[in-house]
Amino acid sequence: MKIYISSDMEGTAGVVDWDQVMAGGHLYEYYTGLLTREINAAIEGAMKSGATEFLVNDAHSKMANLRPDALAGSARYLSGRVKPMYMMQGLDETFDAVFFISYHGSMGSRSSNLSHTYFPTAFAEVTLNGVVAGEAGINTLVAQAYGVPVVLITGDQVTADEIAPFAPGAYSAVVKESVTRFAANSLHPDDACRLIHDQAVLATASIPSAKSPALSLPVTMGITFRTSDYADLAARIHGVVRTGDLSAEISQGDPLELYRVFITVVLLCRGLVE
Repeated sequence: MKIYISSDMEGTAGVVDWDQVMAGGHLYEYYTGLLTREINAAIEGAMKSGATEFLVNDAHSKMANLRPDALAGSARYLSGRVKPMYMMQGLDETFDAVFFISYHGSMGSRSSNLSHTYFPTAFAEVTLNGVVAGEAGINTLVAQAYGVPVVLITGDQVTADEIAPFAPGAYSAVVKESVTRFAANSLHPDDACRLIHDQAVLATASIPSAKSPALSLPVTMGITFRTSDYADLAARIHGVVRTGDLSAEISQGDPLELYRVFITVVLLCRGLVE
């Protein structure tokens, strides 16, 4: 049994500030250690239910946050900031399930710890078929394209709630309760890892009956930008239709192509400030 893991960082128990999740920040090394423990808890739980192969796609910031030798289960490690499929690089139809580890709520959510949607400077809100989607929801497009079920997500309570419309039946490990965007009531790291481990055991055991995401096709993605210059840039991309001063839509019958177009929007918008 082969498991694909997309790991972010903001959803780690104890994390509440950007400084903790950015290279060079205060205690960054400590918090990447906590993230590694949470990833390993998921791997070890999956192994108990028969999983034998793992690919960890480091999907946070510059995507080079983990120590490969510290990963459990002889997991392969996919890292580096230039990835055509970004947070979902490496997923294909050979995998049996997807785990989203240390994810966070969407930019449009209420009081989710360190909430954002791919690029906080550019995106105020993203929807899929009219439903608000965070990064986890958007990333299910790739899982749907390859017919792979999303069976586990970890993070705060908002993250767990937001994935439900896109991956019904997925198990969640809520390791912290967000108080505001910059405060959270977190489990002790040991308890967080135990919870993730136990949910991974159940999630992996559910794979034979789990279903891949199944958004109605064609999927329409609505994007609300924070400023008009981002909307201007996005409208230059084939397939992106501007719908207002700060809004645009992408409609596609192929969820993988929709994801690719969206990632092109992300990269173009990033270039505006880099």
